[in-house]
Amino acid sequence: MDLPRADEALLRDLFDRHAAALLRYLLPLTDGDRGRAEDLVQETLLRAWRHPEVLARHGPIRPWLYTVARNLAVDAHRARASRPHEVSDAALATMPDPTADLDRTVLGWAIADVLAALRPEHRQVLVETYFRAHTVAEAAAILKIPPGTVKSRTYYALRAFRLLCEERGLLP
Repeated sequence: MDLPRADEALLRDLFDRHAAALLRYLLPLTDGDRGRAEDLVQETLLRAWRHPEVLARHGPIRPWLYTVARNLAVDAHRARASRPHEVSDAALATMPDPTADLDRTVLGWAIADVLAALRPEHRQVLVETYFRAHTVAEAAAILKIPPGTVKSRTYYALRAFRLLCEERGLLP
């Protein structure tokens, strides 16, 4: 943007006289973010330059600059608050890969579906012996059946489980 010499001199004079004071005023309003405060100082001085009627007043201009700067800071804060919080790419690196566990999750659903298709007594025996890792004696005590029954039900439950898995294409 090419400014005429007079406008450039006016803007430079505005900056020299008021920029430091505006920056000190805006730093607390931007939570100490110097970059945002500097951007607001520039915007404030640009607005003053665009409104020559304010500059032509015979009174002090700094109160008007402070009002503009404060309004700009409030507007910027509201704009940031209305948007979702921004995160850096570093936060994404800590997230697990969603595709890595997808196959495992789908397999878990398929196994749950196969277990649901088993007869209740077969499902109970498999849950106690394989998923809860109980011994035959512990499973027998929990299910209140003899250990021999746990063994035979486990045998037939595994056969039925394998057959259902093959039917659903979970096993080669």
